[in-house]
Formats: sequence, structure tokens, C-alpha cells
Amino acid sequence: MKNIAVLGSTGSIGTQTLEVISENPGLFRAYAITAQNSADLLIEQALQFNPAHVVICNEEKYQQVKQTLAHTSIQVHCGAEAIKEIVTHPEIDTVLTAMVGFAGLEPTIEAIKAGKEIALANKETLVVAGDLITDLARKHHVSILPVDSEHSAIFQCLVGEQYDEIEKLILTASGGPFRGKTADVLTNVTRKEALKHPNWVMGAKITIDSATLMNKGLEVIEAKWLFNVNVDQIEVIVHPQSIVHSLVQFRDGSLKAQMGLPDMKLPIQYALGHPQRIANNYKRFSFLDYPSLSFEQPDLKTFRNLALCFDALKQGGNMPCIVNAANEVAVAGFLKDETGFLQMSDIIETCMTKMPYIAAPTMQDYLNTDKETRILAQNLIKQMPLKAVTI
Repeated sequence: MKNIAVLGSTGSIGTQTLEVISENPGLFRAYAITAQNSADLLIEQALQFNPAHVVICNEEKYQQVKQTLAHTSIQVHCGAEAIKEIVTHPEIDTVLTAMVGFAGLEPTIEAIKAGKEIALANKETLVVAGDLITDLARKHHVSILPVDSEHSAIFQCLVGEQYDEIEKLILTASGGPFRGKTADVLTNVTRKEALKHPNWVMGAKITIDSATLMNKGLEVIEAKWLFNVNVDQIEVIVHPQSIVHSLVQFRDGSLKAQMGLPDMKLPIQYALGHPQRIANNYKRFSFLDYPSLSFEQPDLKTFRNLALCFDALKQGGNMPCIVNAANEVAVAGFLKDETGFLQMSDIIETCMTKMPYIAAPTMQDYLNTDKETRILAQNLIKQMPLKAVTI
């Protein structure tokens, strides 16, 4: 029995993780669950799974959660500091980090220091501070198991292989809802349109990132740190059907691909159960249902975020941190109808130009970079004339 801490249990990945846990009651227990704001759903999850600990970050909702769960044995905690403390609990075996954005960084660091296995769904952790995180994981002999479908695919392809035999990692992208659209069309994209992903059911932030190809860019940066490869060993290919989740090309020219229907519970289950595969009753893929699988180059001129991420990775230092912070602010602005779809890339690129570059940042440098970039990005949103159709 593995005791799992699910950070961000009320989000898309978090709720699906709890489904995997409920489907395998003899293998996993939700020992701790956390949420930022969704008190009602957190309470519902707590009553269903009876974890030992629950954390609600929003202090205004602490009393609601505490009072509702008062008749149970569940310990209720409040605030971001409580999450950092909970992940070090000696009873916890695996910490699944499904918090959105930069907020997942410090809890992941504390979990690694405590020697916990990490099931990583918070890609921003490696995007922001990949060098620090991987060094820390090596120091504490901690495994980082990828939950993203693309990185899980690569991880599965590398089982039994030597990392020094990797020639290329090929990340697949669905292309999102606007694949093939021109910049003229994208100027008037609405929030509602951008939230309609053709293949995956995800949270709002990652869905917008998928529409702009920023999600793929962040995955490129994450792949560099997860698999210890150079930027020129990473390629992105658009695959609209989302059946081939990613590929590895080896030095002899052979390719391995991991395939399956687009279902996030599969990589979640693989990470939690690793190194064993767990039987399930999920729908199976059939080639007869997909007689044609297609692949194409991404449009880096129209979907500039992917190109910006490659540039940031090449520069290194705190540049990926700048990109991540600017993007989080830009996406939040777009979801509030404060900025346009294409303007998100403008905001990110301007931040990359104006923020001070630090070649070898410390943890404090990352924290300062994140804070200062967010301020700059917010000011840019206020200054830019809105170019979007709102609903």
C-alpha cells in the first residue's frame, strides 16, 4: 500500500488521480489532499477518501473546511506553508504534484528533501528551476516520475534502454483547437473558443497553454531536465489524433513510440504504480478506429510561444523562469478578457527582453525573477490596447 499526497486534488489531474486511487484500493491510499480555493470539492473528496490530512490554502475558507470535517478524524490545515510541511510526513510514500504553476515549486523541493518519490504533473517546477530540482533529486536519491502524457511516453520508451543511446526525443502535440489557423483569425479568438480542446479534458490554464502551444514549449524545457538531453536533441511534431504520445529515436536510427487513447489516467496510473503495470478496464485503442495517423511541422511563426520556449532553453539561466511567470500572468489576463490571444506571446517576449538575465541563478534569484516578471507582465497588460473579441 502506497500512501499518496495529492497536491492540487481538486484540479483536473488531481481528480483523475483520486479516481485511479479509488480504482485500486488495495494499492494506494490518499493520505493527504490539498486545494487552493475549491473548498466544497475538497470537503467532498475528504469525506469520500478519508485522508489523514487536508490542506486548504485560502485562509478565508479554512473554517468552512474545518467545521464541516470536525466530526471526522481528518486533520485540517491552512496555507501554503502547511503544504510544504505535510509533504514531509513520514507516512507519505509518493507526492503527486498537480498544483498549477509556480506554486508547485517549493512543496516539491520540500518533498524531495524529505526523500519522497515525486510523481510530477506540475511541469513548471522543472521549467523554472530544472537545474536545482534535478541536482536535489540526485543528492537525496529521489525518483521523479513524469505524469505528463508526453514525458510518461518517453519514460516508458526508455525502460531497459541506456540514456546515452538517445539521439532524439520527439514530443507530439495535438496542435490544439486552432491548428492551421492564421494570425489574422487568431486575433479575434475568444476565451470560450480557446477552452475547447479537441482531444484532452484539462484545466483552464493548461488548455489555453495547449491552444497557444506554450504547453508544448514548457514540455520541451521539462524534457531537457527529466532526460538529461541537449536542446538540439528535442523535436516537436504535430499529431492531431493524440494517439502517439511521444517517441524516442536512438543512435542506431530505431524509433520507439508509446501509443494509446488520450486518457490522463493512464500516465497517472503508470507513475503511481511504477515499476509495475496495473491492470484496468479502460477503453482500449484499436487501429481500425484510426486508419490514418498524421504528422506535421508546428507553425512557429503563428504560434510563437513554442519558439520562445526553445529560445529560453537555449539561453538557460533564469530565462525559462521569466517565460513561465510571464505566461501565467498572460493566461490569467486572457481568461479575464483583459488581453488578446496573440498578445499573450507579445507579453512573454517583452518580458524576456526587459527582465535582467541571470546565467547561474540561486533559489532566491528564481523567487525574485518570478515576482518581478509578474509585476512587469501585469503592467504590460494594462498598457496594451485590447485586441480580442470578448463574450
